[in-house]
Order: sequence, then C-alpha cells, then structure tokens
Amino acid sequence: MKLFLYHIPEEVPDHTTPDCAIAIDVLRATSTIAAALEAGAEAIQVFSDIDELLSVSATWPQDKCLRAGERGGAKVEGCDLGNSPLDHSVETSEGKRLFMSTTNGTRCLKRIEHAPTVITAALTTRKAVVDFLLAHTPETVWLVGSGWEGTYSLEDTVCAGAIIHGIMTATGQSFKDLAGNDAAIAAVSLYLQWQDQLLELMHYASHGQRLLRLDNEADLKYCAQLDVLDVVPIQRTAGVLVR
Repeated sequence: MKLFLYHIPEEVPDHTTPDCAIAIDVLRATSTIAAALEAGAEAIQVFSDIDELLSVSATWPQDKCLRAGERGGAKVEGCDLGNSPLDHSVETSEGKRLFMSTTNGTRCLKRIEHAPTVITAALTTRKAVVDFLLAHTPETVWLVGSGWEGTYSLEDTVCAGAIIHGIMTATGQSFKDLAGNDAAIAAVSLYLQWQDQLLELMHYASHGQRLLRLDNEADLKYCAQLDVLDVVPIQRTAGVLVR
C-alpha cells in the first residue's frame, strides 16, 4: 500500500487514478457526513452547486429529504440545515437522504468521484478508516484534503497524518514502505506534534478561527474527537455516499 497526501483537490493528478481515494474535510463536511450516517441517514448525496441541490432534492419525497447547504461557514437560505455534525440525531436524520453542498468538502468529493473506491474520513472516524484500509489493502491510496477555497488547512492534514500513523502502527511498516510522497511524511509529523492537543490545533487553524467568529466552538469540540464513530462513508454511485 502506498499512501499519497494531496492537501487540496487542485493538487490531485489529472491523468491517473488510485485504487482508493479518501476525502477529508474535518471542519466540517466529512465529520458531518459520518454523523448523519451514524444517526441513520439513508444516504448523503453531494453537490458542488446549491441550485442543482435544490433542483434534485425537489424530486425526492419531502418527508424523506434534508437539505444541507453551507457557504462561508453559514447555512444557505432555502436549506434545512447548515454543515454541522451536531445537527444530526436519530430524530432528525433517520431514514432520510441528506442533500449536501458545502464550501470545500463536497467540491473535494466531486474531484475524486471517479476512483473505483471513494470513502470519507474525519478525526472522529480515524480508526474505522484505518481498519477499512487494512481489510481491503488497496495498492494506491490518495488522501485528499479539502482545504479552504484552494488553500492548505491544518485540520485536514493532521487527520491524514493520524490515518497514516495508524497504518504504520498496525503494520509495523515504515515511511519507506508506505509513503507515496513527501506530504504524507510531513502529515504524520504534524499529527505526532499535536495528537494530544487536537482541539487546541483547531483553535489555531484559520477555518477554526472562522467558526469561532461564528460562535461555533461546539463544532470544533466535536470535530476534534478521535476515534468516536465506527462508520466509513463509502461512495455507492457517483456523488452518493452510504454507510
């Protein structure tokens, strides 16, 4: 297994495809996707464009539909929810399809949807993702951070580092065995530096600071948790994720 990290979707190579691609948007799309599936959502259908989301979701039975739209950290008008994992409970989400569009995470998913296996990862699901990779042993794996509007993000990189470190710990393999590029090695270094202070790292991260300005520390506290959900969202058809 070779693990490659791309910090933002724009870094992903154009003319090659991995065996498995992993979208990471810790703050907050992939944390929210996992929380919604854990709460019993039937599926998550992702969109880059809000208008397309509204159009497609209008064809779905409305009692089985939730619209989640976020831009700039805030809920989009016309949607039921924003992009918070804390929005999802059994009462809210069970048996429903979540139609979702966010600033960064859903754009990342659309960029890698052509891979034969596409999953999402968050700090909350780190161990579940590690276990998935160990069970399926894909030859090449891309971990793709969502970043923020085309720029690097600390929280996505530390999550990638946590996953790579988990694989190394479980297998006893070294960077020479596993690292497909330099970014993968750097991500593990970041994780080892901050593994016991993940919430503090969120406070330093630029998107964490945006959420704090929106009075949203609760989401930071949730998203900074490690290994609390045993769920791996996986793409069933292009743009549609299930448990």
